[in-house]
Amino acid sequence: MSTSEFHGPRLYVEATLAECSSIACTVEQANYLLNVMRLGSEDEILVFNGRDGEWRARLADVGKRRCALECLEKTRAQKDGPDIHYLFAPLKRARLDYMVQKATEMGVARLQPVLTRRTMTARVNVARMRANAIEAAEQCRILWVPEVVEPAQLDAMLNSWDSARRLVYCDESAQVANPITALTSITRGPLSVLIGPEGGFDPSERAMLHKQAFTLPISLGPRIMRADTAAVAALALVNAVLGDWR
Repeated sequence: MSTSEFHGPRLYVEATLAECSSIACTVEQANYLLNVMRLGSEDEILVFNGRDGEWRARLADVGKRRCALECLEKTRAQKDGPDIHYLFAPLKRARLDYMVQKATEMGVARLQPVLTRRTMTARVNVARMRANAIEAAEQCRILWVPEVVEPAQLDAMLNSWDSARRLVYCDESAQVANPITALTSITRGPLSVLIGPEGGFDPSERAMLHKQAFTLPISLGPRIMRADTAAVAALALVNAVLGDWR
């Protein structure tokens, strides 16, 4: 059975996946499968771990509050997405959840909160971000979950930046008005996309970004977007020009 023909649940697991391997479900996973999805012994789901591809698995050792999974066959070989890191000034809870989910659906490899002078909230629940990323990966059927890292100060991050990775940042004052034209001026390779806070970058931060040899400012058009909207717009442009939409 192909993945497109399978309409059951899909679950991210940490365990190694191989034919006939057994996976002990966590309490949360067991509750989801048995009580939310109402599955029972011998029912099948899809599982992935970001390393060993996607597998069809069968529920086994089902108890009142526990279950295990038995790997049956590989349905898809492991495939990684584009090497794109998404960097962003943290948002309030609901909008941050949305942004993490959409960035994951866009296929990013890493989620990096960045603290700027105009950041509205400095507190970031990294565990919650990862949970949202996992849920989004399960639902949109990609084979990896982006790495979620701790927040970093913008200036410290730039000072330790690997110059081999281009940094695309959104700036309404970008000299090239057409973002596609701007993006086609650089070659494909490791890439990061940075979205600033709601009030935009502080003038000193904009100057600091502008002087770096590895940065590229792009415009997102004549309208002011909320940060979560800008995330989707910027990542769509990057994927279309330099990512895996080509």
